[in-house]
Amino acid sequence: MKFAFAFAGLSLLVSSAAWANDAQLQRGKELFVSKAVPACAVCHTLKDAGSQGAIGPNLDELKPSADRIMKVLKDGMGAMPSFANSLSQEDMEAVTAYVVKSTGQ
Repeated sequence: MKFAFAFAGLSLLVSSAAWANDAQLQRGKELFVSKAVPACAVCHTLKDAGSQGAIGPNLDELKPSADRIMKVLKDGMGAMPSFANSLSQEDMEAVTAYVVKSTGQ
């Protein structure tokens, strides 16, 4: 039963990233570029954001999936901190939708 709910939630997240509206994508870009603390653009390269960070992975090359982005935003990974206490679920979904769309998925 837990698996069914987890799968349904993941499906909804992937679906929402695919059908993100302009306001959500704009919010995701703002968070990525400067509003998240620390801003994603400080560490990550993403052409659409005009960022050339050299610490984290190049997201244009990595093309992470929506579920991977959300997991790393919530849990952190390596030098990247968790954003679970600094970004709302809605903001994490906006960043996720923006990165997924910007990397051509």
